[in-house]
Amino acid sequence: MVSMEKALDSWVAVLRERVNLPLQVRWHTGPSPEVPADAPTWRLGHFDHPAVDVVVRDGAALPALLSPTLDGLGAAYVEGRIDVHGRIDDILAVAHGMARAASGGGALARLVQTFTHNRRSDQQAIQYHYDVSNAFYQEWLDPAMVYSCAYFEHGDETLAEAQREKIDHILTKVQLRPGQRLLDIGCGWGALVMRAAQRFGARCVGITLSQNQYELATERVRAAGLQDQVEIRLQDYRDVTGPFDRITSVGMFEHVGLKHLTDYFRIIHDLLAPDGWCLNHGITSTDPHDGETRHGGGRFIDQYVFPQGELPHIATVLKTMQQGGLEAIDIESLRRHYALTLRQWSERFEARTEALKALVSEKTWRIWRVYLAGSAWAFEHDEISLFQVLCHRAGRPAEVLPWSRRWMYAGTPGSG
Repeated sequence: MVSMEKALDSWVAVLRERVNLPLQVRWHTGPSPEVPADAPTWRLGHFDHPAVDVVVRDGAALPALLSPTLDGLGAAYVEGRIDVHGRIDDILAVAHGMARAASGGGALARLVQTFTHNRRSDQQAIQYHYDVSNAFYQEWLDPAMVYSCAYFEHGDETLAEAQREKIDHILTKVQLRPGQRLLDIGCGWGALVMRAAQRFGARCVGITLSQNQYELATERVRAAGLQDQVEIRLQDYRDVTGPFDRITSVGMFEHVGLKHLTDYFRIIHDLLAPDGWCLNHGITSTDPHDGETRHGGGRFIDQYVFPQGELPHIATVLKTMQQGGLEAIDIESLRRHYALTLRQWSERFEARTEALKALVSEKTWRIWRVYLAGSAWAFEHDEISLFQVLCHRAGRPAEVLPWSRRWMYAGTPGSG
């Protein structure tokens, strides 16, 4: 205990020289959840009341505190080695402050991680993330259960309105017409294909690798009376046969892998009708070399949230898209939109803490609490971004290209 206190005394002294944090750390590894008044306590800043209170529950957390990184601190919290009290925004600010101070405050190289991808590993990764339970997602997503970046045309929309605007924005961008055949790769719980059938009159196929999503999406399609227009499949995109007039892929290509992006876009090329259009909507790295986020944030996501997820820079997206036989027609950044989407998800998640803890373990609740708020921070601070890229088969004559982007904002289905 004495050596532990000396180590923490030295750590506090060093950090206080580098950064003034509204952080209090208390040591209590006993069985009682209540922290005794005389528990060893350290203050890492000058304040009347701490914004963040960390209670060390297990001595194994000491390395995460002495050499703080976002993945180390996140793991200590998720595994129950520390308890953290405070507003989630304050907790994140303190964690980033600690990680920056430990690194000396300089710019760090952003490591590139790649993984082996095959049908089995991809399905396992998808099911790990999306098959927590449908009830879990229903607690904090919008009623349509759209689990991707919303589109806030004015910035003051409700989450449900912004998600509907996003779907309409995508379907209007691809100039979806009545009777056309649409493939949605990674269809989630079916919101986009149902909207495409109901409002745009399309015939749709939605594919997912999540058993839970497949079952609920199928049920929703049947309940809406759309089974003659919409088919939901539990299927890998590599096993689909075309052709399709339109293809959408929303929040899916992050699971493909950097080394497989060209093959992914080639498959889309082959599935498209000769005059077909595709829109790829996905998260990207802001590092030109496809590096992960700084200070270990990417490692936390890989370990606890998205196994085998890999984020390309937008330059890599465009290069591999062209190598796959597709020409980019239009590119739009939605980084600001995803920051707001995630803030709203995080707020809803916090507000439903009691209900969520009744559905999942304390560990799972902590993982998602950190993930949602931390991702909002990353989009806010340009650590990651999101782009919609509209494309079609490369090599087509210039006369088929639109003169302007006006059709995207015409406001009526299929107008151009």
